[in-house]
Amino acid sequence: MSRRVDRSVFVRSSYAAGCVWLFTLMLAAALFSQAASAHELRPAYLSIQEGAPNEYSVLFKTPMRGNARLALTALFSGRIETVTPIVSRPNGDAMVQSWRVRTFEPLAGQSVLVDGLQNTMTDALVRVMFANGNTWTARLTPSEPSAVIPASQSDWAVFVTYLHQGIEHIVFGFDHLLFVAGLMLIVRGWRKLVKAVTAFTVAHSITLTSATLGWATLPSRPVEAMIAISIVMVAAEVVRMERGQNSLAIVSPWTVAFAFGLLHGFGFAGALGDLGLPQGDIPLALLAFNIGVELGQLAFIAMTMIGLYSIRQLVNIPRHAIVASAYAIGIVAAFWSVERLDAMFL
Repeated sequence: MSRRVDRSVFVRSSYAAGCVWLFTLMLAAALFSQAASAHELRPAYLSIQEGAPNEYSVLFKTPMRGNARLALTALFSGRIETVTPIVSRPNGDAMVQSWRVRTFEPLAGQSVLVDGLQNTMTDALVRVMFANGNTWTARLTPSEPSAVIPASQSDWAVFVTYLHQGIEHIVFGFDHLLFVAGLMLIVRGWRKLVKAVTAFTVAHSITLTSATLGWATLPSRPVEAMIAISIVMVAAEVVRMERGQNSLAIVSPWTVAFAFGLLHGFGFAGALGDLGLPQGDIPLALLAFNIGVELGQLAFIAMTMIGLYSIRQLVNIPRHAIVASAYAIGIVAAFWSVERLDAMFL
């Protein structure tokens, strides 16, 4: 019986370590590909609001790389007259431009193009608000940088747009996924893993909703730094566990997952705030974004498990890979911590 128990523990430990080893490879590949376009994964944002008949206020937010913004330009298919100068101001890692335009033809039915988007790796969220209360929100991509503006938009179209944004944010949110990977190393058994991941999900859903609705907010840069530090702490707990020590994270991982999930929720809220929300559909957009985040998170867990199963058919994963994986997580997160803390004081 003792041998069976030891083998079970070994298999579960190897399973968790393999998950993180697989994710570490994915992360390394993603970081190398991201290095050439460090900030291009942050979306651009174009807001067009009708104030008077055929007169619109335009706000265009584009990611910056160092001191230069991405070369993106908002164009329309109809005749447009710019009635005020374009005012530009930096805002964190983005450049915000604002101006007013007058259209000679109805804006509904025209095509909007974010020129230059096809040369980047980012998306652009476009939101048009008409004086009659109708709104339209769309996501433009490098492969489809233009779209036709309708007179109104269905609730389903809003839901799909923000659902996709939620999925995309978690897929490219390497820090959030690395935290989940750390949980997978600590937790033994799929039931406990489900409990811990559920606690993390509930917690960040609470703060995401609260921050988006303005009930509770925190500055974005300290939040991002604390998220990186939380990953370092989880990695340290994995090492403690392998040394036979106990702590709250080891005995009750769902509690720690919930506590840190509250912090990660503020990070998600910052991303959603950068996108902007349709004023008439805030609850729907918030729900869709939250669901998208959870779908992306579950997809990550499922893919790593499937990938690990495939690897285990070919090779045996040594148990000391757990400690090695924890150190890999800690090193990456420590680098992020220093980088983000340094950015706070610039």
